[in-house]
Amino acid sequence: MISALVVATLVLAQTPSAGLPAGVAEEPDLSSVKGEAKARIQNLDQYLDDWDLEAAKGELAALEKLAPADIEPLAYYQGRIAFEEGRYEDASKLLEKAGLTDKPNSWVRLAKDTGQIVANYEKAESEHFIFLYPKGRDAVLVPWALETLESARAALEKDLGYAPPGKVRVEVVSSGSELAKVSTLTKEAIKTTGTIAICKFNKLMVTSPRALVLGYDWLDTLAHEYVHLVVSKKSRNTVPIWMHEGLAKYLESRWRGPAGGAMTPPTLALLGMRVKKNTLVPFEKMHPSMALLPTAEDAATAFAEVFFALKLIDTEGGPQALERLLDEMSKGVSDRAAVEHVMKRKWPAFEASWMASLKKQPFPKELIPPSSFEKKELTENKNAEPKKKAREVSFGDFAEVTENDARRDAHLGELFRERQRMKAAAEAYARAHKVVGDKYESVSNKYALTLLELERYDDAAKVLESSLVMHPGVSATNVHLGRIYLRAEKWDAAKTAYLAANAVNPFDPEIHVALFVAATELKDVKLAAREKEAVKLLLSLDDAKVTELARRFSGIKDLANVDLNAGAVEKSSDTKKTDAGT
Repeated sequence: MISALVVATLVLAQTPSAGLPAGVAEEPDLSSVKGEAKARIQNLDQYLDDWDLEAAKGELAALEKLAPADIEPLAYYQGRIAFEEGRYEDASKLLEKAGLTDKPNSWVRLAKDTGQIVANYEKAESEHFIFLYPKGRDAVLVPWALETLESARAALEKDLGYAPPGKVRVEVVSSGSELAKVSTLTKEAIKTTGTIAICKFNKLMVTSPRALVLGYDWLDTLAHEYVHLVVSKKSRNTVPIWMHEGLAKYLESRWRGPAGGAMTPPTLALLGMRVKKNTLVPFEKMHPSMALLPTAEDAATAFAEVFFALKLIDTEGGPQALERLLDEMSKGVSDRAAVEHVMKRKWPAFEASWMASLKKQPFPKELIPPSSFEKKELTENKNAEPKKKAREVSFGDFAEVTENDARRDAHLGELFRERQRMKAAAEAYARAHKVVGDKYESVSNKYALTLLELERYDDAAKVLESSLVMHPGVSATNVHLGRIYLRAEKWDAAKTAYLAANAVNPFDPEIHVALFVAATELKDVKLAAREKEAVKLLLSLDDAKVTELARRFSGIKDLANVDLNAGAVEKSSDTKKTDAGT
């Protein structure tokens, strides 16, 4: 069965007032407020529920002119807006002034906990985003995160006809416990469903890839959460959770290409099994959050279901179908009525066509073992350092292989690899791979690494390229593919492979050393400079040692002649290569 998947999800509040933290109904005492001031407060509530912070601030300014400065309701709304602007110390003081108590899931506790977590954070900004992150190694995330978010913003503005005003706040947390504190989700819910990021309170909250042993698809996750923000603001927070998650899952790949690029064969296999067994998750059970579904398998199934529902609307609903869908919702139209309007068919007919489209999908015939980046192992140590890479000769990697002959041959291949008998190892792995094909990334990777040692670069690359079709986004596979291309001096292909690995596990120093090499060869000065800084950060090296490390890693002797400060990459005319190992 599928393991805990990344569930990057919007969490809607569960209280009568949609803006409150889950489980606590805290509201100011309005008994002393009358007339225009009371009307202003009602408007304030609505704007906050709509995630329209600019309008809420305007309404608060008008209220401050009407109401005495010391009344509790005024302090409450000043505190709420301070919280949504990221002024957490001010927020906690104002909310306590408003008479709110410091207890679990209260606004006061939320402001204090969030303020303590981000108190010593570093900050980086782009044109439309503010990115806050823990000091230290998480700085390696900054340029990639901001580029991804800006790209997502541009793409979604085209698709949905909307971009949020001002700068969107993004906060990185170091563990599941911290995510629970800043989001009001319980640690149990986060652990059960593998929730890794949340859009709430007019901001994005994302767990550092450093908190997971193998990383996760963190750039897609950032884009996923940004979709939630855009949908919430454009629709005035009227979209139900099934549609929210469908849009986010369907559009999360827009920062890097067309919509619909986020579905993986293991998830499709799971959905196919649930379709066959007639055990799909009803739309109604997805409320109030995917993160509250009973199991990770239910969450993965639900994400796949709503992905195809929104894909159907986008492909059959006519021009700008998704934009028109949200426009209808922003007018207060129900989700079913909005779908009927865009699709020009009644809801039962839409459900029938959606189910028919599901049954037509080319589902894998059997469940596929989840990819390594889907195997989540959260750490609660916020200062944890990335684990050193395990030995690439290991006999424990084939426990998931259920085919006895293939498992035996894979173990035999590993025995030969340990004894440096690479030709015999390749023959044993070839037999195992012939039986299981691309089903197991462990078999594919060990086979390809053996072929790499034999300098059979094309054969090794074909094995891993095929594996990535079945298990897209696996950092280790992309790293190994990048090594092959680097050794074969296929610089563009190496760059592409290592960039894909970086989108999952950006704390692996090899990725950045290799990207520095590839960028240097391609005369990509911007990328080379960025990667040099990443290597310096992750390995505590100076400029000269970074260049020497890259030279030794790649066998390219002329990297010492790279002058990034001069704005150009110069190579000596008598370049020589060595056949250095990786």
